Amino acid sequence: MSVNNELETAMIAVFQTIDLALNLYTWVLIASAIFSWLYAFNVINSSNQFVNSVGMFLYNVTEPALRPIRRVLPNLGGIDISPIILLLIIFFLRSLMWNTIVPMVV
Repeated sequence: MSVNNELETAMIAVFQTIDLALNLYTWVLIASAIFSWLYAFNVINSSNQFVNSVGMFLYNVTEPALRPIRRVLPNLGGIDISPIILLLIIFFLRSLMWNTIVPMVV
């Protein structure tokens, strides 16, 4: 195996890891949105310590990425579309990575 093949294999592994992280973050965003709906409509018990722990984890993981998007978006009343915008950005980055960057490296 030549040095170029080893480098290509390593780069593909890096891109696959980045893709996996973006995919996992997508699911965390979806879970956070569903959790916020369940919490807002009192479907889940907000006084339960486990529920609060899960809610705080989801909030702490997603809020740093959603906050800058919320600052840019206009006020839409009670509708928060920042998770949708962030999901579109993630899908764009994954598509850009696999369709543009990876073919240039390989």
